[in-house]
Amino acid sequence: MVEQSNPQAAGGAPEGGSQHSGSGSGSKSGRARKYVVVVDQTPECRVALRYAAGRARHTPGGQVVILYVLPPLDFVQWGGVQNVMEQEAREQAEALLEAFAVDVEKICGCPAQIEIRQGKSIDQVQAVIRDDPSVVRLILAASAKGDPGPLVAFFSGQIAGSLPCPVTIVPGSMTPEATDAIAQID
Repeated sequence: MVEQSNPQAAGGAPEGGSQHSGSGSGSKSGRARKYVVVVDQTPECRVALRYAAGRARHTPGGQVVILYVLPPLDFVQWGGVQNVMEQEAREQAEALLEAFAVDVEKICGCPAQIEIRQGKSIDQVQAVIRDDPSVVRLILAASAKGDPGPLVAFFSGQIAGSLPCPVTIVPGSMTPEATDAIAQID
């Protein structure tokens, strides 16, 4: 089960988010170097996750942050129904992230940091990369066919020149072997 913290009490993630930090491997200076991967239930996000884990493995202090953004729910007149819907969505996200975290640890040898946020995806991704100076790269996956996706379009567009870190866009059609080769996974 994904461990959840109370971000407001701990002074951690901003409102709307929660996090679980793995110990990670520290660099010589003790500073983590984090690769943020935005995940969902699309096949291409696994390619981006594999790439990020490979890069983290070959980076002193490398760590993977797996970010899942729950969309904001429309207002439901009965608060109890909305609470149940939110809880079910969070439980589904936790189950997905647990599986992804196992994959990351197998590749890079350190636990992933899990972030579950609720709100607009673009806003939440921006908050994660701007609020943590340890983030060295945002890694997104482009859809294998058709439109690359809204996050890829946004973060590679007009805002790209003002981001606090580089963005890597991994093609969703890459094979595990090709991904391993560019990520330098042995």
